[in-house]
Amino acid sequence: MTALSPAFQLHGKKGLVLGLANEHSIAWGCAQQAHAMGAELVVSCLNDKARPFVEPLTQALGLDLQTCNIETPDELAHLVSYAAGKLGRLDFVIHSIAWAPLQDLHGRVVDSSSVGFARAMEVSCHSFATLAQLCAPHMTSGGSMVTMTYLGADEAVPHYGLMGPVKAALESLVRYMALELGPQNIRVHAVSPGPIPTRAASGIEAFDALMQSNIDKSPLRRLVTLEEIANLSTFLCTDAASGMTGQTIYVDAGSHAVA
Repeated sequence: MTALSPAFQLHGKKGLVLGLANEHSIAWGCAQQAHAMGAELVVSCLNDKARPFVEPLTQALGLDLQTCNIETPDELAHLVSYAAGKLGRLDFVIHSIAWAPLQDLHGRVVDSSSVGFARAMEVSCHSFATLAQLCAPHMTSGGSMVTMTYLGADEAVPHYGLMGPVKAALESLVRYMALELGPQNIRVHAVSPGPIPTRAASGIEAFDALMQSNIDKSPLRRLVTLEEIANLSTFLCTDAASGMTGQTIYVDAGSHAVA
């Protein structure tokens, strides 16, 4: 059997993964896979309340777990400073953070409050720009930045509501970040998974129906797995993806391609 090219590995790479919530979270899948591919990591969860759900997972792999609430002033800056100091540099960052107030998420977009809309945009979109601003000085040899989006950015998906416009802004942000950071050899992507049962997704109304619709519609006739999402996300952090930037890349069993 031919050995896998080093370009498809993360040996020697240093990474930061944000957004761990439990064993079902996309961030945890990405952290697991990056660790298996040889990366040295710092990972984060929201706060001490979330820590008991995450710490047993990270301890089993020997990962450095920190807390970070991006709505609390200076916590994101502290996390990036800590990670860069601990690791020596940063080669990739995976941002898997999204949130909206339930009242605004469950209502009509036209009824959403300006405060709720702004908070959803700050947490789910602008935090990626802030993260890039903080991380770029530590990515002295270039690297990769990855965030998570959803098909509701491009299509009006029932019950996705407020998060649709927010994710649309995030995908546009990715393209502008790719343009601005490209001269530093920093690549930027949005990964767009199909629906899977994560803690964040549990806040969406009729989510079971959304998952079933994806199964019925997708060419592969199934949902994707956490491992498949992590495989794509970590691939984008490897040198094998060095010629790619500014893209929204789907891992959704093909459902985005079917009317």
